[in-house]
Amino acid sequence: MRFLPYPFLILATACVPLGTPITSTTAPAAGRATAGPQQREPPQFADKTLRYADHIYSGAVQSVQCYVATGANTAIFQPPVVALGQSRSLALEFDVLGDQAPRLTAKLVHCSANWQPSTLIETQFLSEINEFLITDYRVGIGGKVPYFHYRLGAPDVKISGNYVWVVQDAAGVPLLSRRLLVYENQVQVALQQGLALGGQQRFTLQQLDFGISYAGVDLVNPAAEVQVVLRQNFRWDNAKYGLRPTFVRDAERRLDYQYFNYENAFSGLSEYRFFDTRSLQVAGQNVLRLDPRTRPVAVGLVPEATRAGVGYFQYVDTNGRRVFESREYGNGASNGDYADVAFALRADQPAPGPVYVLGALTDWQLKDEYRLAYDAATHLYTGHALLKQGYYNYDFAVRRPDGTADETYFEGSHYETENQYDLLVYYRPPGTRADLLIGYQALDVNGRP
Repeated sequence: MRFLPYPFLILATACVPLGTPITSTTAPAAGRATAGPQQREPPQFADKTLRYADHIYSGAVQSVQCYVATGANTAIFQPPVVALGQSRSLALEFDVLGDQAPRLTAKLVHCSANWQPSTLIETQFLSEINEFLITDYRVGIGGKVPYFHYRLGAPDVKISGNYVWVVQDAAGVPLLSRRLLVYENQVQVALQQGLALGGQQRFTLQQLDFGISYAGVDLVNPAAEVQVVLRQNFRWDNAKYGLRPTFVRDAERRLDYQYFNYENAFSGLSEYRFFDTRSLQVAGQNVLRLDPRTRPVAVGLVPEATRAGVGYFQYVDTNGRRVFESREYGNGASNGDYADVAFALRADQPAPGPVYVLGALTDWQLKDEYRLAYDAATHLYTGHALLKQGYYNYDFAVRRPDGTADETYFEGSHYETENQYDLLVYYRPPGTRADLLIGYQALDVNGRP
């Protein structure tokens, strides 16, 4: 394998927009097929302004995972949510493409309930200097795309609330940011599945009713000062904000949230689509073809079709997330290679807006790199992306005029779908400057035994 100088390699392989051809970074070996990825202009990632959200600021950064390192095989699927005093169990892993390992540091930013930086000084939420040199990194071995795999753990924090974990280079330029939640159980949260009222909605929506009991803590004007956020599958893009209690029971010191206009209801959608690239020598599930002779390896997925109007089909998914693994060499963190994965979606006519691949692989964002292009002659949406070996969940979404994702257009929606929900309860004590996360509860709707 011949490596190009680091800056050029990043530009050539870092981020592969869907629907845009890329090129191999090396000339084909004698006797090898030249079919496969072709050259393209790389993305520039010009905007380096820090965002207090899950975001990637460099095309060299790939395969970011933030989770609770419990030691279990399923730990990678645990969202970055921990109780106060357990923040050291939070882990962040990511790759930096290239043949040199840059010097990287990390820091924490404490935020308000609406994800704006708080006015606290760092010593109010940390007991150590807020700059952490990342020393745990390994070179990727055995693949065609060179990279370094980084890993770090979070420090202890003093107070509950919202945090943003920022990784930056030696010049202080951010490379990636991830949201973290640290909670304490000052209140009791009762989250349960409700019944969506109305005609056809009861077959497509999942409603969550909940109550907050604050008998063990003194809250000033809780009906107005308590803030709640309701999430589906630990996503932020479609989270419910601004929910106010429908019943305030002062005598029982309890707030009830039971709505009748779908304020606390989500589209159940369908179980997520999936593909398996844990092997790049043998085609896995939903892989139609692969060519290990190309650089990177070219993978073509089975063309998909719309699921709108189709009955519910049950199978186990990972609720939009993914796991990295190499069946050839074992450890996916440093032995997994990258592949140029081609997506295809059949559609008789163009959708009412741009179509994207959506999931944890896109940070639940409608990114230009994952936009599909429509071919009227073949009635196909197609595109491709540079993805690490592993098992992936995803779906297809149409961008609405307001910029939000419409997943029901191609995926349909069913109340039988298995989804995970969680509720966040915030409160700012009088005279303080921090929104504390005083309650947390998660619920698996239609969970499988």
